[in-house]
Amino acid sequence: MERVRSSGFSRRHVLGGAVGAAAGVAVGLPAGAVAAPPSSEHARWRRQAARVRITRDDWGVAHVRGRTDADAVFGMMFAQAEDDFNRVENNYLISLGRLAEAQGETAIWQDLRQRLFVDHELLKRIHAKSPRWLRHLMQAWADGLNYYLATHPEVRPRVLRRFEPWMALSFSEGSIGGDIERVPLSQLEAFYGMRDVPMTDDERGLLFKEPKGSNGFAIAPSHTRDGKALLLINPHTSFFFRAEQHVTSDEGLDVYGAATWGQFFIYQGFNANAGWMHTSSGVDNVDEFAETIVTGAGGRRFYRYGDELRPVTTKTITLSYKAAHGEQARRSFTTFATHHGPIVREADGKWIAFALMNKPLEALQQSFLRTKARDYASFIKVAGFKANSSNNTLFADSKGEIAFLMPQFMPVRDDRYDYRKPVDGSNPATDWRGEHSLRSLPQAVNPKNGWAFNTNNWPWTAAGADSPKAADYPRYFDQAGENPRGPQAIRVLTARDDFTPRTLIDAAFDRYLTAFARLVPQLVAAWDKLPQSDPDKAPLAGPIRVLRRWDFRWSADSTATSLAVFWGEALWAPLAQAARDAGMSMWDYLAQRATDAQRITALRQAADRLTRDFGSWQVPWGEINRFQRNDGAIVQTFDDSKPSIPVPFTSAQWGSLASFGARRYPGTKRYYGTSGNSFVAVVEFGHKLRAWAVTAGGVSGDSTSPHFNDQAKRYASGNLRPVYFYPEDLKGHIERTYRPGQG
Repeated sequence: MERVRSSGFSRRHVLGGAVGAAAGVAVGLPAGAVAAPPSSEHARWRRQAARVRITRDDWGVAHVRGRTDADAVFGMMFAQAEDDFNRVENNYLISLGRLAEAQGETAIWQDLRQRLFVDHELLKRIHAKSPRWLRHLMQAWADGLNYYLATHPEVRPRVLRRFEPWMALSFSEGSIGGDIERVPLSQLEAFYGMRDVPMTDDERGLLFKEPKGSNGFAIAPSHTRDGKALLLINPHTSFFFRAEQHVTSDEGLDVYGAATWGQFFIYQGFNANAGWMHTSSGVDNVDEFAETIVTGAGGRRFYRYGDELRPVTTKTITLSYKAAHGEQARRSFTTFATHHGPIVREADGKWIAFALMNKPLEALQQSFLRTKARDYASFIKVAGFKANSSNNTLFADSKGEIAFLMPQFMPVRDDRYDYRKPVDGSNPATDWRGEHSLRSLPQAVNPKNGWAFNTNNWPWTAAGADSPKAADYPRYFDQAGENPRGPQAIRVLTARDDFTPRTLIDAAFDRYLTAFARLVPQLVAAWDKLPQSDPDKAPLAGPIRVLRRWDFRWSADSTATSLAVFWGEALWAPLAQAARDAGMSMWDYLAQRATDAQRITALRQAADRLTRDFGSWQVPWGEINRFQRNDGAIVQTFDDSKPSIPVPFTSAQWGSLASFGARRYPGTKRYYGTSGNSFVAVVEFGHKLRAWAVTAGGVSGDSTSPHFNDQAKRYASGNLRPVYFYPEDLKGHIERTYRPGQG
């Protein structure tokens, strides 16, 4: 071996000229042009379309039926493209690491992050070795999208003018962003761009922002009035992120729910016998390893691993991006990896390798096959792929079984080490040592208490007294802790043992705000202690009087809700770093460490801001908190002068189960929501399934469609509509029926 010297080098010294210069190389077809398919291919598409029927109900929801599962997938993708091709394409620009081809060089670091883990050539090889049934589905997926483009020449894709079957493997789970988004882009740019880039406040967790997550409740027959299991499906995602669809085939597929744009499986939903709801998990199964780099005399790079020096793996990644005048240019990067994973940043003189689940074939199989599960036994059999890494699951079926499950992908690790921080990659004891078995994971299956839930909180309260016990598991099974929705969920679930679909909907929209019930009395007490001479005593008497009388329940006409939200935000921002440094949740820090002076100051700031923006501190919450959908753009521009509707529920930060992540935008004083409750459904399982649902705004991304915003008022009021699951349900509610390409 060559003589080596220990690293203490900065990334500039070790990387040298790793980053290639931009070159103005034109690639691809002219912007928006779609190449005409061969006549034989077009004929094949037409034959498949003839085996598919799409029925649109009076809410615009697509009910797709095909002779085979592949036919159904073909029609499913065609219908998705009809409703919002822009979002279908955008999701694959992100998942394929090709966003910069549409958005320009500013997106190059996001693409690089994606391509460190998503290798196109590897996906092509995986596709070629996939099971035949899955290859048929992936071919149908691509064909459905390509047939849509061929029959809609007015649609001009930004980049993806043709979809290839292997591309489906790049986006095989339904979670937003997935685990890859945990890599901070600023530090990736600093490392591979060879310059200092400070972490953003967002990356450091210092900004007040809506939690990304969901609620899921499963209620056993013992706790329902009619002896039938119930399931609440309540994803908290970006608005308009998923399509509501019903997909059936003569091969047994019959599934309804929310499909992430561009995916050919229902991610959160139900069939006639079983239903599943995924909630973002706080499990720790994505890790960073701090690698010690040494460099040989010839410039070869190694990393220490025990007594060994192992060579660092290098790979050139070339990315295209949209240049200043619209042409495509390219930029190349020499990237690095160890056996732990790709290098994503540098910290304290160490290179940080990022380890996560990367099993696209298993993930895609698990995602599709679980939609055909008929009961818990068949659902858990599919879970044996162990390719769900980021989501808990709430499950219910027509046999009356319910369950809370954690992500099935769980590496076995040495619990002596704190994997919440980078661990020493040179120490073999920190390595992953296989995967946990399904039986060894925290779970609650058919708990005696009669219910299970998750609100992105820890698993230790998932089923009341029948929950898994933290002491029985390594600490890496949770890093989320509790959040205000957890106690609120327990509160509504223990309030009765005779749930019906109606009372479950009521529970999902229960108005009590647990965070403010904990925090506001401390504010009131702080004001009570102020001497009469204090300059804040008299000016804040009115706001304190309103808050003292408040029952901690949101409503559109509540001025107390407005005061509390503005106060909570004012208190949050200056204390976020301190809470992070203390290793405490924000809610615990605000309750236990905030001073009386800080509480009073935040109330004064809240009252002043309300007065400045709305003319008074006494403003009904519905005047501030609004739902507005102006166009089909992925990133909307909000406008106080345009129509909007009041939304009574608040951010999930404050314990509201119904979540509405809203804030001010440039030029607005009102708050406009962009995330939170998106698709909401309540399902009753029995001899015959019954379900109710609502989608934020409407199912179409076309602002001229009657189904662009026809569900907005139902959404804001929690007025779920009946789901047309069976053919007899659809009778009298059919808007049109057609074959793909003939609608």
